[in-house]
Amino acid sequence: MRKASRLFEIIQILRLAEQPVTAADIARGLGVTSRSIYRDIAALQAMRVPIQGGRGIGYRLRPGFDLPPLMFSIEETEAIVLALALLERTGDIALKQSAARAGQKIAAAVPPPLRQALTANTLHAWGSMAPAPPRVDLAAVRLAIREERKIHIAYRDEQGRETERTICPIALIYYSETANIVAWCELRQDLRHFRADRVESASTTDSSFKGKGDAWRRRWVSGWSVDQGL
Repeated sequence: MRKASRLFEIIQILRLAEQPVTAADIARGLGVTSRSIYRDIAALQAMRVPIQGGRGIGYRLRPGFDLPPLMFSIEETEAIVLALALLERTGDIALKQSAARAGQKIAAAVPPPLRQALTANTLHAWGSMAPAPPRVDLAAVRLAIREERKIHIAYRDEQGRETERTICPIALIYYSETANIVAWCELRQDLRHFRADRVESASTTDSSFKGKGDAWRRRWVSGWSVDQGL
């Protein structure tokens, strides 16, 4: 998690907490060390975010401090909540965890009547759930897409043949049974789809394809004809 995102998450955690929260508890929730949280809280305090407390006793936000309210209608909020529920059907574990946190933030920010409707679980999304791909982290793929970084993969095709490839990921498609990585394949010199459940190993490299992602996405969307070479 990048520092800017972590600072925002810390504010949200403290805003929703009814009691002081220790740095250790925050660190466990965000997957970092307590030392990182101490530094982050000091940085927030330097930015005049009114965080009170200290080591050993926990931290809290001074009453009255809040982020700008969400400006959504009831129907818009319900649409977001239902969309978050649909994420439960993907095999992307990190995305599902983020969806749960987002739902909590929405429930905390909306007026009490709508909050009651949301927390009462009035909206549901049923259907089959895709299993998490066993050997590729979809959160790492999404990060590589955002940062335009290449990924080296070992890939097994429909006939069971395995190849090693360096790909430039540009999009993810979530189907009910699996997720597909859309990428420029350096081996084939073309756009290809790679089923996440057929990836035998994956590692993000230090190589970048900065500035090329948008052009490849436009080409992919204009053709919708890269459903080949799986």
